[in-house]
Amino acid sequence: MTDSAAADPPALLTLAVDVAREAAELVARGRASAADHVDVKSSPVDVVTAVDTATEELVVSRLLAARPDDGVLGEEGASREGTSGVRWIVDPIDGTVNFLYDFPAYAVSIAAEVDGVVRAGVVLNVATGEEFTAVSGGGAQLLSPRRPDPVRLTGSRPVSLEQTLVATGFGYRVEQRRAQGAVVAELVTRVRDIRRNGSAALDLCSAAAGRVDAYYELNLNPWDHAAGALVAAEAGLVVTGLAGRPFAEPMAVAAAPSIAEEFLELLTQLH
Repeated sequence: MTDSAAADPPALLTLAVDVAREAAELVARGRASAADHVDVKSSPVDVVTAVDTATEELVVSRLLAARPDDGVLGEEGASREGTSGVRWIVDPIDGTVNFLYDFPAYAVSIAAEVDGVVRAGVVLNVATGEEFTAVSGGGAQLLSPRRPDPVRLTGSRPVSLEQTLVATGFGYRVEQRRAQGAVVAELVTRVRDIRRNGSAALDLCSAAAGRVDAYYELNLNPWDHAAGALVAAEAGLVVTGLAGRPFAEPMAVAAAPSIAEEFLELLTQLH
């Protein structure tokens, strides 16, 4: 087991926030030249830029300089087994396509996992400067350039499914998109409306902030959701999978408690 003094969640969050802010500066500087060096991964629309790679290298180097015994898992290939019981889960730019287009929803996401459970996380929207943070058992907060003090996040309380604003995302393969589009076509007639912003981390944080009432998506990776799911859970949302399965195995759902049961039943019917 981990030495609790060496894996204090508030201290882990402080480090994560410091590193995320430095990483966000690097991402912001790279925005103008983002399209100069672009490669593809799982499909022609699944892209990675040189800025993604450089940002992950920066984040990993800073984290391991501060805590050399920790493990790391990053979207762009960083993988290291640690001996401390702490593992950092890193998405250098969640929303890379948004980053390419300068659509203002792309974020640095850093989570600290202790003995396999995420205990601290930060999602920093580079385009807006909004910083979402959470510590397990300590609630979730939003620090915004528009406000001098952090705001505690408590989600929303829609009165019915028909008044529920839902966020979702789509996979990169055509077959996935076809199936997911069919679900959305059914879902949109049962809820207030659908939003698709292109960043799972920020969608989860939007649900935590009450900007949407629910979020769902299939086949996320740990770096997509590790920090954002903690923010949503600490804001009081129901964070789960379908049919009693764990979150993101394979469905990720975060929903306001007032409509969570009905929303989960509907998603189960549609899938």
